[in-house]
Amino acid sequence: MNLGRTVFAQLMDFLSRHEFQKCVNRYHGNRRIRKFSCFDQFLCMAFAQLTFRESLRDIEACLGSFKNKLYHTGFRGRVARATLADANQNRDWRIWADFAQVLIKIAQPLYAHDDFGVDLGQTAYALDATIIDLCLTLFPWARFRSTKAGVKLHALLSLRGNIPAFACISNASVHDVNVLDILPLEAGSFYMLDRGYTDFERLNHITESLSFFVIRAKSNFKFYRRYSRKVDKSIGLLFDQTVVLADPNRFKEYPHPLRRVGFLDLLTQKRLVFLTNNFELPALTICQLYKSRWQVELFFKWLKQHLRIKAFFGTSPNAVKTQIWIAICVYVLVAVVKKKLSLSFSLYKILQILSVSLFEKTLIQQLFSDDPCISETTNPENQLSLLPF
Repeated sequence: MNLGRTVFAQLMDFLSRHEFQKCVNRYHGNRRIRKFSCFDQFLCMAFAQLTFRESLRDIEACLGSFKNKLYHTGFRGRVARATLADANQNRDWRIWADFAQVLIKIAQPLYAHDDFGVDLGQTAYALDATIIDLCLTLFPWARFRSTKAGVKLHALLSLRGNIPAFACISNASVHDVNVLDILPLEAGSFYMLDRGYTDFERLNHITESLSFFVIRAKSNFKFYRRYSRKVDKSIGLLFDQTVVLADPNRFKEYPHPLRRVGFLDLLTQKRLVFLTNNFELPALTICQLYKSRWQVELFFKWLKQHLRIKAFFGTSPNAVKTQIWIAICVYVLVAVVKKKLSLSFSLYKILQILSVSLFEKTLIQQLFSDDPCISETTNPENQLSLLPF
């Protein structure tokens, strides 16, 4: 007897099938496909992410045990290991990259007013990159050192809700700073950058786009001081200066004044120096903004620990990128579910609960309810007695 829809099917209701099909059509994903569509592929890979599957054989075996529920969950094609492997290798990874952007556009307004610990009215982003290690023997195309292979995931994280606003995958040998050339910039927004992104020509592009940046200064930074403001040293501030670049070549790349803020961490006694093109915010707020950049490091750590982007189901570049982008889709999807259902649980706890209940036929809201489940029972007063007394 069918007692309702599976949790997996209800979870997929938060996706826009129309937008998904537009991404598929853009890259002809279903051309000459009869039995195993792109949506079937997405469901298989999303199932693998949500339930921590280890291999294609693992996916096939687990989904095979739910044959009577797959159709009502959304599967239309037969799930076979070889078919899924071919799909991951041959279907354009840009389908999933574009669909990730669709989900990001759904998630961003939901988290637009979330607090991230800094009194700031504008949008704030943190940019960083992480290397996803690969086996050199299995992935020789990803070599970036004599004994190592890997790809690099670049992410621009919105600090309100920790939603990636932009992401791209490159060879691990590509320097982090190159992503600034393709970074979408929003006027009035703040971008927190590590000192590895120090390139004054690219920073000048951020300034000319009417955006703001906060970046750590390198130890060999040369400058002329034009003006110093008073600071409260009791809270760790060391100085607040207006400076210009001393190197003539660097000055041509960035001809504008910069704000140089020094801060002493009272706990670790570590001295930090920041550069920014914003002269309006208090100096302490500039330091707090850079401290919030750590959220992007936690985002990468969360992805690697709780989603499948360390063990891969295919060895081709297309298969690797497909798996990473679908992992990002799943992360954003869980974030959307958390907000739309007004859940107080962390993303980690939501993921753990979903992992053991995808094929249960219960309301998805009930999974995260603190109220005990109330089963429907028949009123005994309405039952006829079978006994003679």
